[in-house]
Amino acid sequence: MEVDDVLPPLRSPSMQAPQLQHLYRLRTMSTIDERDFPLSTEGNIPESVQKGKIIGVFTSGGDSQGMNAAVRAVVRMGLYLGCRVYFIKEGYQGMVDGGDNIIEASWVSVSGIIHKGGTVIGSARCTEFRERAGRLKAAYNLVQYEITNLVVIGGDGSLTGANLFRQEWQSLIQELVDTGKITSQKAATVEHLHIVGMVGSIDNDFCGTDMTIGTDSALHRIIESIDAIVTTASSHQRAFILEVMGRHCGYLALVAALASEADFVFIPEWPPEADWSKRLCRKIEQERKLGKRLNIVIVAEGAIDMNGNPIQAETVKDVIVKNTGQDTRITVLGHVQRGGSPSAFDRVLGSRMGAEAVLALLEATPESQACVVSLDGNQAVRVPLMQCVERVGF
Repeated sequence: MEVDDVLPPLRSPSMQAPQLQHLYRLRTMSTIDERDFPLSTEGNIPESVQKGKIIGVFTSGGDSQGMNAAVRAVVRMGLYLGCRVYFIKEGYQGMVDGGDNIIEASWVSVSGIIHKGGTVIGSARCTEFRERAGRLKAAYNLVQYEITNLVVIGGDGSLTGANLFRQEWQSLIQELVDTGKITSQKAATVEHLHIVGMVGSIDNDFCGTDMTIGTDSALHRIIESIDAIVTTASSHQRAFILEVMGRHCGYLALVAALASEADFVFIPEWPPEADWSKRLCRKIEQERKLGKRLNIVIVAEGAIDMNGNPIQAETVKDVIVKNTGQDTRITVLGHVQRGGSPSAFDRVLGSRMGAEAVLALLEATPESQACVVSLDGNQAVRVPLMQCVERVGF
């Protein structure tokens, strides 16, 4: 029996939230179970949204392609729904410093940025925000503009910091009142802080989303680089070892290896067998005997062996040269993976997530949890922020 034969259409007005979630999960086969968390249908603008809110958007941590698309979507969706939107430049550092780092956005201010890599509003790591004194400064600066809704685009560290800021918000406001920096009347207008996150990271290392903003573009950059290296490697009958980013996640390395017909790949999640050096060299020698002119080995920057020791590109090179005598070179792709224009996928993903983030803020109540907009199947959905953060690394 077809699911559609027994359940009403997805957008049926009569459908209750639990039914909607049940149907959604059946259709997408989601691995995330958030039965008690509000899940809105992407693209629907509920009549109950609270218009006129003031939103701040910032990017934090490492940059990734597609962040500008997300920023653009937040600004334009916010303006379309009657909100005021502010850029917070240079991430948490700009929030702590205030002043010219917080400026109001307009429709035109985000024109012509969707195709640009990185983030046009800047990103910086901020040690000051890790201390309560720094978060107190940030709260004061936001209060000056009555910003009580934040969209944070960054990795798990940035999202964790945002959630801590939200948890401390009321005590920070009270401290500002007690020290005479703001009045009680002002405090009453900024009583609650709402947070919505989007994961901007090329590593695809965040639990709760199928794809993070920037991953697809980074993969394109890696494959382009491998395709270019293959031609020179074949000409000189060389073995090439490529180190790719990913921190403790081997997604980029694994998918790049599959897409480029690499001979061997090292990733953190699956340490190689104890005799990996023999297996690698045996494979290289067999393929050379069969007439293959090149070999490609991909090493994730966080790769480890069975004992937890790092496996580095230099180590792999030494093994190949010592045991096979093959001319072997190393290429560390580095920040090339982060640079350049975003792919069409990342431009659309950032746009979809940015629009959904604004809707999440407009529907937020004082009881709402901080959430992160994720990609589940082919839908932009909302999941509890800290539940996702706590699962990262497991």
